[in-house]
Amino acid sequence: MSTGVEVLPLRHVLTAPTVPASVRLVRETAEMTFDEWGITASHPTVAPALLILSELVTNSVRHAAVSSPSLTVTFAAGEYTLAFAVQDRHPYHPGVLAAGGTGGLATIAEVMAESGGTCVVRRDADGGGKAVWITLPL
Repeated sequence: MSTGVEVLPLRHVLTAPTVPASVRLVRETAEMTFDEWGITASHPTVAPALLILSELVTNSVRHAAVSSPSLTVTFAAGEYTLAFAVQDRHPYHPGVLAAGGTGGLATIAEVMAESGGTCVVRRDADGGGKAVWITLPL
């Protein structure tokens, strides 16, 4: 396993409308993208990644659609790491995700912790939106 910062050379970006149907679109795109990268559905990281991704997109659809007509999902991977981000233009910043709460963010935090992942929430440069970045070990 790598001890330094890993370069994630595999990338895919998807922009979708902030509507309920996008949850399925993003999930199917993730499955196809991961499979193209050799991270098949049977890999132990895929199920947690898809659950977290679905929760993040659902949160954007439920809470950000009024101020963010679209969302952008960035997928990235390297030899040891799978990463993805969901970015929307809603200014609410959820802060640190912590397990033990309730709702979608708590689910994300618990699955991420069980999978050995990390989460970083980054504000857009203008403060008008944010991206939630998840990394999971492969």
